[in-house]
Amino acid sequence: MELKTLGVEPEDLDGFTIEDLADYLDADRTPPNPAIEESAGCRLALDALERLRGMTPDLRASDEAAELAADDTWVQGILAGIALDARAGRRIPLADEGLGGDLAITEGAVRGLIRAAETVVPGVLVGRCHLDGDVTEPGAPVLIRLEVGVTYGLPIPAMVERLRAEIGLRLRAHTDLVITGIDIAVHDVQLRESNADAATEGER
Repeated sequence: MELKTLGVEPEDLDGFTIEDLADYLDADRTPPNPAIEESAGCRLALDALERLRGMTPDLRASDEAAELAADDTWVQGILAGIALDARAGRRIPLADEGLGGDLAITEGAVRGLIRAAETVVPGVLVGRCHLDGDVTEPGAPVLIRLEVGVTYGLPIPAMVERLRAEIGLRLRAHTDLVITGIDIAVHDVQLRESNADAATEGER
């Protein structure tokens, strides 16, 4: 799977693709690649890929990632979200608190902040993330829309509420966005390997 097929251009990750970053993770980020480590977009994508691999332990190499993404819409959606989130996007102003500076955060960094909230809600992976509203205008209302995948057998309403609360805390702490709502749509329910095996046995 080339990054371009996910809706972004390679330059959005400073010339690297999702496959390049998967290979880099396979090598335990050794030797360190300054071009990757110094790229904000690459670091966001690497963090998200590591969390994805934590939930899908059979996703090990870039070739396997490409094969799974072609056959498994759940993984494909997550990879697409990671690639899109890594783009810098719009410039979002921050209050300077009288310091007289021109402070801002990128839309990509905010999406990364939102995606990282999944770390406190085991069994949830964030796919696509949208910021609806004029984030470049201080005080403008902004609606957050997420697509998530969850692991089968976990309480979806409780997980969604916990994720929504964590995202709200992070956005209030690190941005000045006026959030009117955080809409979370569960698009996929994914069987863990052990659950899938049990389901297969039950059908025999």
